[in-house]
Amino acid sequence: MITYSFLQHYWWFIMSTLGGLLVFLLFVQGGQSMLFSLSKNEDEKKLLINTLGRKWEYTFTTLVTFGAAFFAAFPLFYSTSFSGAYWVWMLILFCFVLQAVSYEFQSKPGNIFGPTTYRAFLFINGMLGTFLLGVAVATFFTGSEFTVNKGNITGMGSLGLVISQWQSPWMGLEALANFRNWCLGLAVLFLARTLASLYFVNRLNHKTLENRSRKFVLYNGIPFILFFLIFLIWTLVSDGFAVDPDTEVISMSKNKYFNNFLDMPVVSIFFLLGVVGVLFGIFATVFNPNFKKGIVFAGTGTVLTVMMLLLVAGFNNTAYYPSTIDLQSSLTLQSSSSSEFTLQVLSVVSLLLPVVVGYIIYAWRALEKKKLGLDDLKSDGHSY
Repeated sequence: MITYSFLQHYWWFIMSTLGGLLVFLLFVQGGQSMLFSLSKNEDEKKLLINTLGRKWEYTFTTLVTFGAAFFAAFPLFYSTSFSGAYWVWMLILFCFVLQAVSYEFQSKPGNIFGPTTYRAFLFINGMLGTFLLGVAVATFFTGSEFTVNKGNITGMGSLGLVISQWQSPWMGLEALANFRNWCLGLAVLFLARTLASLYFVNRLNHKTLENRSRKFVLYNGIPFILFFLIFLIWTLVSDGFAVDPDTEVISMSKNKYFNNFLDMPVVSIFFLLGVVGVLFGIFATVFNPNFKKGIVFAGTGTVLTVMMLLLVAGFNNTAYYPSTIDLQSSLTLQSSSSSEFTLQVLSVVSLLLPVVVGYIIYAWRALEKKKLGLDDLKSDGHSY
C-alpha cells in the first residue's frame, strides 16, 4: 500500500534527481565562465559559444522544472525560502535571465550593445549563478534564519495570516557569512568549469582548444576537489538536525549526516560510485591524451553524487531545511509537503518522466552526431 510517508519520500527522491541533473547541466555555465580565458581569438570564442549554445536551454528548463516541482510537492519550503531568502534567489534568477537574453540577442542585426557586452553577461551567469546555487544548497546542511508558525498552516485562507518569516534583514545574503557555504559554492563553480572543460574535449573539432581544455580540466579539477572535500568532511563531523519520527520534535544530533550514510548503505555505495566516476573522468582526461569520454564518467558521477547528498539531507528522519533561529521551525518532509491527494496526483504525472528523459536523450544525441568545428559554424543556419 502506498502511504503518505512513501509519497513524501518519493517526491524528495524526484527532487534529488532533478538537483543532480541540474548540477551536471551547469557545465554550460562553467563554459561561459571561461570564454575569456580559454579562447584567445574571435573564432575560438564563437566556437565555444556555439558549442554551449546548443545546450543552454537544458539547464534553464531543468532549473525551472526543479523550482516548479518544489512548489508543487513541498510548498512550505518554496514559500519560506523563495520569499525569505529573497536576494539570493533573485540574483540567481537574474543571472539566468541574462543568459537567455545573451544567447538570443548577441548576434542579432542592429545589436546596439555589441557581442562583448552579452558575452560579459554570459560570464556573470557562469561565475555568479553557479556559486550562488552552491551556497543556496549548502544551507540545506548549515541552516537558515527563519521561523515558521505551524499553527497558522490550517488557517491559510485567512487574510493577513503569516506562516513563515525570515529573521535576517539580509534576506538570504547572510548565507555568505558562513565559510562552509562558500566551500560548496566554490566547489559547484569549479565543478561546472571542470565539466565544461571535459565537454569541450569531447565535442570540439579544434585541436588547439582541445589541448587547452585538457589543461583547464586540471586547473579547475584540483580546486573543486579541495573545496568539496572541505565541505564534505566539515559536514560529516558536524552536528545535524534530527527529527523524532513519533513526536516530530527536532533536535541536534552528533555526526547526523555521517550516521545517515551508515544507516543507508545503498545511498553510501552510490555516493562513492559517483565520486569515483567524477575523479576517474578528471584524471583519465588529464593523464591520457587520447581519452575523450571524461564528460560521460564525470557527468554521471556528478548526478549520482548530488542525488545522494540531497537524499542524506532529507531521508532518515532529517530536517532538510534547518532553522538556526528556532529548531522546531525547521522543515522536514512531513511538515512541508503538499497534501496526500496532491502528492498522489503529482505521482501519476511523474510517470511521464521517463518519456521526457527519453526525448531529452534523443534530442541530445541528435545534436551530438558530429564534433563541432569552425567550418560547421559557416554552414549552420542558426549560429550564435
